[in-house]
Amino acid sequence: MAEQTGGKKTFWQLVKFTIVSLLACIVQVVSLAILYNIPAIKALSTQAFHWFVFDYPVVEGKQCGLALFIAFNDSNLLAQIVAFFVNRKKTFNADNNVPVTLTVYLLFTIGLLCFSAWFNPVVFAFAVSKGVSSGLATTIATAVCSCIQFFIYFPVDKLLMRQKKKEQ
Repeated sequence: MAEQTGGKKTFWQLVKFTIVSLLACIVQVVSLAILYNIPAIKALSTQAFHWFVFDYPVVEGKQCGLALFIAFNDSNLLAQIVAFFVNRKKTFNADNNVPVTLTVYLLFTIGLLCFSAWFNPVVFAFAVSKGVSSGLATTIATAVCSCIQFFIYFPVDKLLMRQKKKEQ
């Protein structure tokens, strides 16, 4: 079978990337629920977390505080690690240097995690203010951040995850 090139190749990469991103989103939502409900982490939901631009207040009867900060960021990082390895092999068929690519990817991911860690409670607070339950608001905020990451990661991954040029 002839190798695809140009727009057709990018289209199929985008289709695969979308499927992998949905998998990563599922990993993130499920791991968020699991992590948040670990007793040692859930106990931190009564402790507000305010640092730099990160604001995770304690709201009576809501999932929040330091517990949400820890659970959200850990689940987000786990999802991005899963996405990196699956996209590298299955979406982009990359064979370039893993340590270099992973290092750049992790640095970029840390920046996106910081953005999401700031934006997640903003979306959460907005949803709760509209009468959404805290559990559903957590899921909505996580999904919104995942969508934003999806649109940012594709061009970055396409640039980072390349195949070595074959000698002719």
